[in-house]
Amino acid sequence: MKVNYTLEEVDITAREIINNLKSKTIFLYGNMGVGKTTLIKSIVRCLGSQDEVTSPTFSIVNEYKTEDHLIYHFDLYRINDLEEAYNFGIEDYLYSDEWKIIEWPELIEQIALEYDRIDIVLNNDNSRTLRLNYEPNLTEKSC
Repeated sequence: MKVNYTLEEVDITAREIINNLKSKTIFLYGNMGVGKTTLIKSIVRCLGSQDEVTSPTFSIVNEYKTEDHLIYHFDLYRINDLEEAYNFGIEDYLYSDEWKIIEWPELIEQIALEYDRIDIVLNNDNSRTLRLNYEPNLTEKSC
């Protein structure tokens, strides 16, 4: 799935993402400032949480509640290696039946059983291009 959207359309995009997910684990890729946390706020709302969504840059994980589930929101930007992730119990979260949305997931890809991949790119006109379950071509040139 590929979607171009503006920030005004982020809620519609979040709903479309949820309708096309294959798992309850979302790995989110994109450069700093591309709008990952903004998209996560909309996804969390669409999943039914009324909790305030903030970036867990320093806390590593934030927890949001819905009527039936928990949503774990991770920011692994400051994690240096897989061992550090194991030390805070990443596998307990990954293997739970709760929702997991993970920014900067590169270090834990190898231990995830299944996940949906979202790549976001900021376009020159300030819109975003999002690709769900995109397999990057390593020969592509980055901006």
